[in-house]
Amino acid sequence: MNTSIDSLQKQPLLKNIVLKNSKEKLTAFILAGERPHVVDPVAAAGGVMLKALLPIAGVPMLLRVITSLRAVPAIGQIVVCASHPELLKKIISDDILLIPAQDEGPSASVLDGLKRFGTPLLVTTADNALLQPQWIIEFLNAITPHNDIAAAVALKACIQRDVPPTKRTYIHLTDMVFSGCNLFLFQTPISAQVATLWRIVEKNRKNPLRIAWTLGPITFLRAALGLLSSHALYKHIFIRTGARAKLIPLSDGRAAVDVDKPADIVLAEKIALTDFQQFSE
Repeated sequence: MNTSIDSLQKQPLLKNIVLKNSKEKLTAFILAGERPHVVDPVAAAGGVMLKALLPIAGVPMLLRVITSLRAVPAIGQIVVCASHPELLKKIISDDILLIPAQDEGPSASVLDGLKRFGTPLLVTTADNALLQPQWIIEFLNAITPHNDIAAAVALKACIQRDVPPTKRTYIHLTDMVFSGCNLFLFQTPISAQVATLWRIVEKNRKNPLRIAWTLGPITFLRAALGLLSSHALYKHIFIRTGARAKLIPLSDGRAAVDVDKPADIVLAEKIALTDFQQFSE
């Protein structure tokens, strides 16, 4: 599934995204933060100072993500939100905006990004090392103006078909079983309320009872037992935040492979070398 930069650049700008005017482009926001005072196991395994600097097939993960974002015609400004921006200045070009990550975690960084850059805001992560322009375009083309926030996912069947060796964390709904793809569009201002809810859950990640109280005990229990449908999930998010959410299944199961743990490095290397011709920065 190799697509040249030239062929992607010839594609028309996307028409389904809510933009202020026809000439506006999306801002892409890359989360490259790390937990304070914690040594990231992926960075340690790769012998690098920051996880984002880990090379996959000879190219730092962050640069792989930037290159794929650049190849999408609908994307303009690219922002990197990093815990140590000064350590990344030497490897990225001057047109990439570097801002400091929030110590509270990725949800706080996204809220800061929404405050700085507004919506629509396309969010991904530096460890999304296999990200392909085709996946981004497929995701954006599936979004409608009625979706305040959207998340790309890969269905379990697609992942098992395309990446049989991988072990992913799956979310079980009654009508779909999926893994996330670390790709989100915060399309309208109300989507910030979802990030706020995410921040509350993130703060209480070690306290399931508080999470259950935040999400609603019945919804939390149904989700834990796999008794929640996607439509029930959308309804709950709307009740809690006022935002209309949508899960967007991508056609390629490899989109769910990120480098979140040391074991992922070998798999990502194999896929990058055998399946994809990554653009160089």
